[in-house]
Amino acid sequence: MPRSFLTPRLAALAPLLLSGTALSQPAVNLDTIAVEGSAAARGPATGALPLDSSATSGGGGGPSGVVGFTAKASPTATKTNTPLIETPQSVTVVTREQLEARNVQTLNEALAYAPGTSTDVFGFDPRFDAFYIRGFDATYNGVFRDGLRQSAVGLAVPRIEPYGTEAVTILRGPVSGLYGLGSPGGIVDVTTKRPVFTPFGEIQFQAGNFDRFQGNFDLGGPVEGSNGTLAYRLTGVVRQSDTFLPGATDDRINIAPAFTWKPSADTTFTLLTEFQRSQLPGTAAFYNFSGFRVSRLYFGDGAFNAFTQNQYRIGYAFEHHFSPDLIFRQNFRYYGVDGDFPYVTIDSITGLTAQRSTGFFRESLQSVAVDTQLEAHIATGPVAHTLLGGVDYQRYTWDRLGGFGTAPDLDLTTLNYGRQFIARPAFSLAVHQVQDQVGVYLQEQAKWDRFILTLTGRHDWVSQTSASGTPGALGTPSTQNDSAFTGRVGLNYILAPGLVPYASYATTFTPQVGADVTGRPFKSATGDQIEAGVKVAVPGTNITAGFAGFDIRQSSLLRQDPASPANQVATGSVSSRGFEAEMIANFGPGTNLTLAYTHLDFRFVRQTSLVTGGPIDGNALSGLPGDSFKAFATYLFPTSSWLSGLTVGGGIRFAANSFADDENTVRNPTVTLFDAMIAYDLAVLDPRYKGFRAQINAFNIFDRDYTNCQAGFCYRGAPATVIGSLTYRW
Repeated sequence: MPRSFLTPRLAALAPLLLSGTALSQPAVNLDTIAVEGSAAARGPATGALPLDSSATSGGGGGPSGVVGFTAKASPTATKTNTPLIETPQSVTVVTREQLEARNVQTLNEALAYAPGTSTDVFGFDPRFDAFYIRGFDATYNGVFRDGLRQSAVGLAVPRIEPYGTEAVTILRGPVSGLYGLGSPGGIVDVTTKRPVFTPFGEIQFQAGNFDRFQGNFDLGGPVEGSNGTLAYRLTGVVRQSDTFLPGATDDRINIAPAFTWKPSADTTFTLLTEFQRSQLPGTAAFYNFSGFRVSRLYFGDGAFNAFTQNQYRIGYAFEHHFSPDLIFRQNFRYYGVDGDFPYVTIDSITGLTAQRSTGFFRESLQSVAVDTQLEAHIATGPVAHTLLGGVDYQRYTWDRLGGFGTAPDLDLTTLNYGRQFIARPAFSLAVHQVQDQVGVYLQEQAKWDRFILTLTGRHDWVSQTSASGTPGALGTPSTQNDSAFTGRVGLNYILAPGLVPYASYATTFTPQVGADVTGRPFKSATGDQIEAGVKVAVPGTNITAGFAGFDIRQSSLLRQDPASPANQVATGSVSSRGFEAEMIANFGPGTNLTLAYTHLDFRFVRQTSLVTGGPIDGNALSGLPGDSFKAFATYLFPTSSWLSGLTVGGGIRFAANSFADDENTVRNPTVTLFDAMIAYDLAVLDPRYKGFRAQINAFNIFDRDYTNCQAGFCYRGAPATVIGSLTYRW
């Protein structure tokens, strides 16, 4: 099973991790601004894409029909602008207003109130967007951006800047039928902010505890002299911040220019770019005592703890309507991630002295992704068809250099962090890996009377080459080829206006690099899901709800070979069963509610313990709560109230207990966390302050000291955090 990366076990596991056989993981209120083009080209602005339109904001665009916290349609589930109520899978859209109300700072925070997601498994860790969907790790194969998979390998994991995000869509369950490689539990598709043809601007200043200071800006509109055919948008973030980890920073610079060219109502080309530089801690772990007890003794040391990562991307989204019933799209992106990753770990404690070691990695990941698709609308008698065909290609090249060394002992009486020189270890290990994937897919959405049938099929060809050794002396490359057919069939039935039950079946696969003890390549991890539920959209309101039950089985997983513990076999399997309930409502401007409940029963069907070597069949996966409840609400006082202009809000996140180890010998305690927000429109005080808004967000407001253990190692959660914001929009 996937595990957290760079736990204190890294030094012991490094030879395996670095070998070629175990590396692959597989403002102006912008809601009111139309994103389709200039007014001259399209007529009066509508504020959102019509639900019966196939337009997706220039190809691969985000949700439409957005009002407050609710969205009515999203292209993520079908790659067409299908209403969510007609989608045969469970989908949640986190809108821009949700992100702003909660002042989301990471992708994990964006997902924190969605059903089916587990975002606190590894405690406070600003280094990676690491989370689970329906019990499956989605860190490496589950993050998409603008409809294209965001490749991640090793420590080269691209980070999402939420301020540059328009929406986040969570599609739960297998999605290989449309997207190819992906997490069996589902994917998260991040929609980038795009240019609009209405002038706007926003400047925001934030300050918080742990000496957090941040400035954001977002501005754009039509380009003068372009006759309404060219628009731009420039978004950026500058942050300097410490964290509650001693000597650890969370600094960031992000800038994202974008341009849209719309020469006619039928053609849209959007250029999307970004550069981001982050400085983060090399580790977020604390020393664990025996008996699943996590101390306050931080592993890291400020003298050797600066994880520096640069990432950059350039791509485009192109869409052309040959006619209202024939639409061509192509989405392309080039992505690069380069990082230096130093860390210190505590290996043991003797008396009042801690013995420590170090590691240093330098990694580079370059990836290219392109998706070309054609959408057609036809009718055969009483049946209306939406046909989608496409081909996509993805390639990444990943390089790693690594080495290990020792650090001076830590004096536990003085905790002399950062006061001793720590030498960077020499590189002694090297890895080079290349993966190519080509996929061809076809989808049919047929509507007849009250029935909506969705059929999706896809075939993928994947080739991966890996070589490992020492710097300048890599060993002989090994190549592994794989292919698979995956699909989805779903049926929705419109029982009544706004009431749609559905059922679906979907399959998934993930190539696995390496070989067993006999030298035979591992089989691909394969799986399937049965899902059934009901979706509700209350007519005449912005209230949506849904209930989904699911049963996922994933087989051919890598596990320790009982007959040869130094090797692995691809025979393990797991099952994920449960149900989810959700409601999202917008009752009026600024007044919203989200409710989410998840019951998850994730178990090993065939698996061997990495601790005892014995079978743990039937055991639950550690670190993931079986039951969770999340609620968040905001309320804007009406203009007739003496509190006019004030918005208050808050949330609760409850996680039931879970097992601390895969052997299921110890349980994690239940955890309940509370969040709060308060905001005020300063224009109510004086019209001269029009456009100014002050807001305070607090997370874990009661400063709950909580931990979570997974696979026998325990992590500390984030303490109380307060961030104040002052925003000016024009």
